[in-house]
Amino acid sequence: MALTDAITRMITDHHRVIGAMLSDPGLIGEIERAALMIADCIRAGGAVLVFGNGGSAADAQHISAELVGRFAMERKGLRVIALAADTPVMTSLTNDYGYEEVFARQIDALGRPGDIALALSTSGNSPNVLRAIDAARRTGLRVIGLSGKDGGGMRDRCDHLIIVPSNDTPRIQEAHTLVYHIICGLVEEEVCGG
Repeated sequence: MALTDAITRMITDHHRVIGAMLSDPGLIGEIERAALMIADCIRAGGAVLVFGNGGSAADAQHISAELVGRFAMERKGLRVIALAADTPVMTSLTNDYGYEEVFARQIDALGRPGDIALALSTSGNSPNVLRAIDAARRTGLRVIGLSGKDGGGMRDRCDHLIIVPSNDTPRIQEAHTLVYHIICGLVEEEVCGG
């Protein structure tokens, strides 16, 4: 019975977080604005540089796969680069500059004014994510963030910050998947829809 109770509790917690998101028009508005910003960037020939650590790195690669490949419709590939996907670059930058600079250095190399930095951090306080956001600002990129908790250091650094109303990392990550799937669908429709 203890496992059944744990499963029920986790599903209930997930449902509570999604319900809180659904009842927050400000959060829904941020998702819409983020999707439209990405669509405008891609239509103008720009790129989206997406990054995060751990599960957020996997999410960054997932976002890239959905938009470079396809999400729900056959269409051309879109310019999205997951910065944690290039192992030689990641390891050389970590070795030569330290892990705090691993995304910032790539933003400096790959980012162009008008591009978008899409930053994921469940706490909003990952030092290398914050440094990359700062590098994006210096380089002229616009910044969209996905976070949880209180938004952490990302709160004052992003053009649009989507904060999942939870302090529980697994629930934040689950909600991030929902958010970026919504964004991928909206971007695909805006850029390539009929």
